[in-house]
Amino acid sequence: MSTTYRIEAVRSGDWWAITVPELDGVFSQAKRLDQVEANAREAIAMMLDIEPDEVGDLEVQVTPPATVAELLEALTISVADAEEASERVARIRREAAQALRDEGLPMRDVGELIGISHQRVSQILAS
Repeated sequence: MSTTYRIEAVRSGDWWAITVPELDGVFSQAKRLDQVEANAREAIAMMLDIEPDEVGDLEVQVTPPATVAELLEALTISVADAEEASERVARIRREAAQALRDEGLPMRDVGELIGISHQRVSQILAS
């Protein structure tokens, strides 16, 4: 059974400081976030005297700079809200298109009324 290691990455100057809380003395750094996992895997392997591909799963936890943490949280919430709104728009558009077709309107008129092409109306109603 392989072990999952929690990796913590915290911005420190121009680098991401990497620690592995489960393993005392395992530290590394990375210039970019996409390098954190590989650098952590290498540091763990060196500490345990194994090959990097023998290291178990890694769970990377990134702590962004404090100056932008609030903005990132607001962004996450806004993206979730936008996705929810987009799903609502799609549902209502589909319902409106179907209701208008049920009233006997041609595809072109349905598209004109709901602000999309008649081809898109056909796609929506086919799905």
